[in-house]
Amino acid sequence: MIVAVPTETLAGEQRVALIPPDLRGLVEAGISVQVQSGAGVASGVLDSAYEEAGAQLVSDAGALLGAADLLVKVQPPALNEVARLREGSALIAALAPFANLEILRALAERNITAFALELMPRITRAQSMDILSSMSTIAGYKAILIAATELPKFFPLLMTAAGTIRPARVLVLGAGVAGLQAIATARRLGAVVEAFDIRAAVKEQVESLGARFVEQDASEDMEGAGGYAKEQTAEQLAAQREMLARHMADSDAVICTALVPGRRAPTLMTEEQVKGMRPGSVIIDLAAEQGGNCEVTEAGKVVDLGGVKVHGLVNVASSMPVHASQMFSRNVATYLAHMIQDGTLNLDPEDELVGGPLVTHAGKITNEAIAAAAEE
Repeated sequence: MIVAVPTETLAGEQRVALIPPDLRGLVEAGISVQVQSGAGVASGVLDSAYEEAGAQLVSDAGALLGAADLLVKVQPPALNEVARLREGSALIAALAPFANLEILRALAERNITAFALELMPRITRAQSMDILSSMSTIAGYKAILIAATELPKFFPLLMTAAGTIRPARVLVLGAGVAGLQAIATARRLGAVVEAFDIRAAVKEQVESLGARFVEQDASEDMEGAGGYAKEQTAEQLAAQREMLARHMADSDAVICTALVPGRRAPTLMTEEQVKGMRPGSVIIDLAAEQGGNCEVTEAGKVVDLGGVKVHGLVNVASSMPVHASQMFSRNVATYLAHMIQDGTLNLDPEDELVGGPLVTHAGKITNEAIAAAAEE
């Protein structure tokens, strides 16, 4: 079997899917690993390190893609890359399938067996393969650093000869992995932190990090499958926005992290609520690529509304490529150790780690929800 690691072609992407320490285990298991020349440079990994780990360097991207039995990527392949893949080969990557239906159709047409890593089931034995948690850790951390840089005031309480400087107030919307990391980082920098989540079960985690949990009266448990939040009704969202309005107005920075798998991100902040914040305040929207939690968010842009800056961050993990690649690579290597058995790919339909991420196989889109979306 030939496992191939290409250079990522998406603009701004600096990560690489496998780094030498993780790749070495594949080579020792008798698997041939080919890496495109320069694939790891942006992540601080030189070609020589791949060669020392036992990989073969390939300069031509077309040759690499055409020879691969299994291609491992960070981002979804472009359509021209799909066209160069050998029919019947396999692909493992973060495919963002609902946002890339055209690519999914192209993969199915070429009979590519594709696995979307973000669809990994939320079960104990898959924790070490969970790229969403890994990349969300980076996003939550970086969001606070950006907020602290953009905010025209200190984060911590300071006692100075010129008087007392009050600490910044930070509100985190969503207490998943990104939200919890944002809370922890903001607290380390000395901010007063509040956090909101519709899942009451995360209250203890929020408070253990030193933040105040903003509670909402709810008659039902809003935690869905895999620990994710359920999608809310329009009435629930309206009541939630009204309750949060005063907390937003009192905040210097709001960090938006709320996502619902396979759906548009819920709108938690209206334009009026943004206008209600003090000039100089900052909003960091980590849900920008899924439509944003803030009504005025524009993906990849900074919107200034009455002196309040709304940052629609995209591909945040790529801004820290060394550790992002290290974490992504370890997740992928663990998955490959499970998926490659005696030199062949594990396609056992009874295995949750196979069926969960599997999106295309035998010429069709296999995930029912994605197949339905592709037909619309």
